[in-house]
Amino acid sequence: MDRTDHGNPYLSGLYAPVAEEVTARGLPVTGRLPDALNGRYLRNGPNPMDVDDPAAHHWFLGEGMVHGVRLRGGRAEWYRNRWVRSDAVALRLGEKLPHGPRHLDMDAAANTHIIRFAGRYLATVESGPLPYELDGELNTIGPHDFGGTLRGGFAAHTVIDPANGELHAVAYCWAYPYVTYIVVGADGRVRRSVDIPVEGRPMMHDFSLTGSHVLLYDLPVVFSPQSAAEGMSFPYVWDPERQPRLGVLPRDGDAADVRWFEIDPCFVFHPMNAYEENGRITVRLARYDRLFGKGSTGPDESVPLLERWTVDLAAGSVACERLDDRPMEFPRIDPRRHTAPHRYGYGVLAPTEGYGGGAARLHLTGQEAPTGAGRVGAGLVKYDLERGTSEIRRNAPGEDCGEAVFVPASPDSAEDDGWLLSYVFDPERGASDLVVLSAQDIAGDPVARVHLPVRVPIGFHGNWLPDAG
Repeated sequence: MDRTDHGNPYLSGLYAPVAEEVTARGLPVTGRLPDALNGRYLRNGPNPMDVDDPAAHHWFLGEGMVHGVRLRGGRAEWYRNRWVRSDAVALRLGEKLPHGPRHLDMDAAANTHIIRFAGRYLATVESGPLPYELDGELNTIGPHDFGGTLRGGFAAHTVIDPANGELHAVAYCWAYPYVTYIVVGADGRVRRSVDIPVEGRPMMHDFSLTGSHVLLYDLPVVFSPQSAAEGMSFPYVWDPERQPRLGVLPRDGDAADVRWFEIDPCFVFHPMNAYEENGRITVRLARYDRLFGKGSTGPDESVPLLERWTVDLAAGSVACERLDDRPMEFPRIDPRRHTAPHRYGYGVLAPTEGYGGGAARLHLTGQEAPTGAGRVGAGLVKYDLERGTSEIRRNAPGEDCGEAVFVPASPDSAEDDGWLLSYVFDPERGASDLVVLSAQDIAGDPVARVHLPVRVPIGFHGNWLPDAG
């Protein structure tokens, strides 16, 4: 599809879907892959098969496709891309329909994230559908409800608590006047489920978890029955009359135990991490001032900016502080530091084109960004949150990088001792690479580049899933 034909940037250029599933073995590598990288790097994202009205198509709604690279023994054994098989996808491909449970009869291929938990690969999506289980070669097994213990839908984002290996999520669904806090035991069965009433059916894309609390983002993007009745494919809109709130729920509490804190209007897709010290909760996140107020086909109405929110439980207040004026999304940390204090964070710097531009100032250091930095293509940023500094890796002209996932060098290595993995488009080849960077030198030459035979479209989230043992 060409953008001039339909005016939808999310079906064009590096966002454009690929048309085929590919299997390639024995991938060429520039540099040397670390011997410790034994596992799979998997990333999920929308890859629509058929679009009835391209001009109205919303980026969040394309069929899910998982792109994966298998690394072992210093070699890149294979690359695969596979659509997640909902009934609609299986019918389109002329295949047998997948078997499994459904929530509210929703047939929605998961297109947002991919995790491994209790020995299962799970592709996830928000707003009510179940996750879909895949095998190690990315073939779809079918919808998964944690052995029949999940009584509703699931969520796009989860947190695995490093302390005990349990999976936490907050699920919402357009059909219900509540959200549900879910805890899945290490045995793969839901052991706790708490329904928390919220008015207006808000979009709650993600949540935050500390050692003792769950943070709920009740913000002004809400389900619109009128928009749904009018046939809007993505019927979530900005409600300027809605009071934004941050909810704080004790991990062992009930709905009545949630404390709600009023905050200024904003929207949050992705927190970086949250933790508690001395009666205060600190969370760093990418904040948008406003979204989905103009009927856009993606999150392109305001810039995502890194902020620190401090919740003083004794005083009953939330203090918000801007940390960086450069647009940044997809924040990640060392997964071993989830729910705990951490020094480093990583994210994708977005170009300001499409967001309205503007000068960039790094509040962490108080120094101006390089001239024109906001107008250069996307890149990666590493934050040293203790020192208040950052390091940037800018993409070359025509390149684009996806979410960077941190992989520790060993189970007991230091927080920043490891690698960042990301898919990067190479304009010279017209295809993508899996790039392995030293987390301690993200601006330096890559440790390795695995050359894929095809382009990986700009997508959403992924994980490094090491081999068991």
